[in-house]
Amino acid sequence: MFDLHYAPENWGVRPTLFSLFGIDVPSYGFFVALGLIVGGLWYWHEARKEKQANENTFLIGVAAIIGGAFGAKLLELIINPAYVIAHFTDPEALLSGRTIIGGLLGGWLAVRAAKHWLGIEGRRGNLFAPAVALGVTVGRIGCFFRGCCYGTPTSMPWGVDFGDGIARHPTMIYEALFTFGLFLYLLHRKRGHPAPGALFTEFLNGYFTFRFFVEFIRVEPQFWGLSVFQWISLAALAFINWQSIRRLFSPRNKSDKANYIRRKIGQKRR
Repeated sequence: MFDLHYAPENWGVRPTLFSLFGIDVPSYGFFVALGLIVGGLWYWHEARKEKQANENTFLIGVAAIIGGAFGAKLLELIINPAYVIAHFTDPEALLSGRTIIGGLLGGWLAVRAAKHWLGIEGRRGNLFAPAVALGVTVGRIGCFFRGCCYGTPTSMPWGVDFGDGIARHPTMIYEALFTFGLFLYLLHRKRGHPAPGALFTEFLNGYFTFRFFVEFIRVEPQFWGLSVFQWISLAALAFINWQSIRRLFSPRNKSDKANYIRRKIGQKRR
């Protein structure tokens, strides 16, 4: 069976998006970069609305982008070391072949490190959640055009041939639709003034749950009946919810709750 994850240039719906001054612009790289820009701009837009647009907020956002990019490639190296090492000097290969799950984990760790370094105690997850959902939505369009992250064969009328003559589930579009719906949901939830960090927890729960189930119709190597990404999703869900339960009983959570209640009372008086 062909491996479209590392496909020749003529595979995919539109591997090259356009040419500019004789230089081919790859669809995958273009939309991943666009997703980072759109997500970053939305993050800053929300920070300005919340009157948190300051140097620390900017630095945390930069840390998220750098950590996300590094984590996305690192997980790919762990999962497919032979390919990454064999194409280490190929610029296109280095810029492609990234994983969203690795990006989420890398970005989360980088933000925690940046907050510790800057001495920031408050949770910023409510700023990040909609921005990340929107960025993932845009980035997955690039995956669709490139033909990576493809699904299993299907007889459904919306099946897509990515280059091997077989109609497959366009799982990248499924994910883009889901994350855009998640983006709209998070915007709606934000109007209710959720507790600090609640939106990012909801985003992670939603994304990893979706990712666990969509993997059943993706073509991925399996270990003990599940793909690597399914095992990571299960571990992430367990960790996220363990952290949420632990936080309920922490002294810091009581302080966050008190600030949250004061803010809610202040908003009702306006």
